[in-house]
Amino acid sequence: MARLGALLLVAAAAVAALLLSALPGARGFYLPGSYPHKYNPGELLSVKVNSLTSIDTEMPFSYYSLPFCVPPEGVKDSAENLGELLMGDRIENSPYRFKMYTNESDVFLCRSAPLAPDAFALLKKRIDEMYQVNLILDNLPAIRYTKKDDYFLRWTGYPVGIRVGVDYYVFNHLQFTVLVHKYEDANVARVMGTADATDVIPAGGKDAGSSSSGWMVVGFEVVPCSIKHNPDDVKSTKMYDRYPSKIKCDPTTVSMSIKENEPIVYTYEVNFVESDIKWPSRWDAYLKMEGAKVHWFSILNSLMVIAFLAGIVFVILLRTVRRDLTKYEELDSEAQAQMNEELSGWKLVVSDVFRAPSNPMLLCVMVGDGVQILGMAVVTILFAALGFMSPASRGTLITGMLFFYLVLGILAGYAGVRVWKTIKCGDHSGWVGVSWRVACFFPGIAFLILTTLNFLLWGSQSTGAIPFSLFVVLLLLWFCISVPLTLVGGFLGAKAPHIEYPVRTNQIPREIPPQRYPSWLLVLGAGTLPFGTLFIELFFIMSSIWMGRVYYVFGFLFIVLLLLVIVCAEVSLVLTYMHLCVEDWKWWWKSFFSSGSVAIYIFLYSINYLVFDLKSLSGPVSATLYIGYSLFMVIAIMLATGTVGFISSFCFVHYLFSSVKAD
Repeated sequence: MARLGALLLVAAAAVAALLLSALPGARGFYLPGSYPHKYNPGELLSVKVNSLTSIDTEMPFSYYSLPFCVPPEGVKDSAENLGELLMGDRIENSPYRFKMYTNESDVFLCRSAPLAPDAFALLKKRIDEMYQVNLILDNLPAIRYTKKDDYFLRWTGYPVGIRVGVDYYVFNHLQFTVLVHKYEDANVARVMGTADATDVIPAGGKDAGSSSSGWMVVGFEVVPCSIKHNPDDVKSTKMYDRYPSKIKCDPTTVSMSIKENEPIVYTYEVNFVESDIKWPSRWDAYLKMEGAKVHWFSILNSLMVIAFLAGIVFVILLRTVRRDLTKYEELDSEAQAQMNEELSGWKLVVSDVFRAPSNPMLLCVMVGDGVQILGMAVVTILFAALGFMSPASRGTLITGMLFFYLVLGILAGYAGVRVWKTIKCGDHSGWVGVSWRVACFFPGIAFLILTTLNFLLWGSQSTGAIPFSLFVVLLLLWFCISVPLTLVGGFLGAKAPHIEYPVRTNQIPREIPPQRYPSWLLVLGAGTLPFGTLFIELFFIMSSIWMGRVYYVFGFLFIVLLLLVIVCAEVSLVLTYMHLCVEDWKWWWKSFFSSGSVAIYIFLYSINYLVFDLKSLSGPVSATLYIGYSLFMVIAIMLATGTVGFISSFCFVHYLFSSVKAD
């Protein structure tokens, strides 16, 4: 279950996406939901199955790992993209088949083999762990409605079974409802669109649409039932034959209990219902936005934090700093020398403020990776907000994210080497080492975390594990494409002019006066302000990742991301000024972590979410997966937000001391 995406596999995403899109047969499922499919009455509709999922374990398993019916032609994988593979999706064919606009009832599917002890124990375990079966028809996941009080709840998929006391019951009869809409676009030459939003281009001519009658699938609902079938009644019955007796589906009762060494009989029925839902609106049932006021409250909360910090920055820049600089510049050299003896604060560190930080290469590497991650996030969320990465297109969000990460490797190498050259006062020697470290630092951390988690998934035989062969190929593509692009960016950074310091640095560093309180305590506390701008939106994101909900309000997310960047810049700027005012000239790393410390609070929030919202998460493996992916996420956030803080502080310090006359 690689839900957050393996950012170290950036090269593979781009190459595989290009290769898959170029294949003649890739059009069938590579961009699901991107164009309407017309079906003629009686035309065959095939249902596909995805991995079994559970919010209790967060580990997907293959549908056919349980004793379900197998298609007569055998199990075959459907075309998938890299994003689907990394998300743990394994889409396969199923034995469920319909004929367009043809209602069928009492359809016999199969009689399973007698449940062996291992299969019986596994089926009970999956029922206890609340695993859901996920079916797909014409790219629409099966949706289930349950009534609670006076309103209906929507669920994607249906449970494998249910436990009542000491008995286990399996849902062996499915009642499908397929919502269809009349194909209305008579004069269509071709349909272009992103996700389900289409632009129709007329072909012209009176008879152009004479053969365009048909139906489109606009909804797919399922009602699972547990019905006691007699296995002896269907010994000679073939698949898709009529069941010997009438089947009445009542979802409020269960009767098909599973027992060791006894088979299970599966049946289904399907009804087609004409609906007023049109093609562009068929995903509305899955994407009905709830809590819009909460999203707006989150944005309003962020704006208040920004306004508060902006006021502080305004006072610092326009009142304190400009007043001090004006006063300082009006004095002659002799008066300045006399004034320096009486001055205190940031003006006394003029000869030390640009002294190289400790571990400068590590700082350059983290800034380079932060630029790459931040750029990837901004571009990906922007494209998603514009509708290019609809939830209807499974895996495209992860694939797009990996692709943009790959392309922005050039920017990462450029930024890292440019900072390195600036710290070295124009000396670009060592830029190759910086570029290599930029290309391998964050992906190396991701490789370590995700490989460890992958071994856990392999040991559990989960479909979320990346196959070993694909894992090796992706690593090779990473080193063959991502690393060279970062080196190209580093070369461009080495050739670019460095940023000249406005003041000279003394050879002997100035002693920093004793502080009343540890400066790092203030740095760690500064992360609460950026966290306050996103913690509300963070709840929706966490629910989407771990509770199986669809997150698609990327417009809100893009606004929150921009507000987060502004808050991080302001917080770091204010903290840097405060450190300089107490004659602490070691601002480089503190400016990075003053905004990057928001990652600490996000990780603590993740632990809180695990304890209070994922209370049902079972087993040490599931908890380890959750903590591992959360750690991976917060490291990426730390690099991105820390880079924002460092760049804003560097620009502020450079502006502040560019007006100071100092020998």
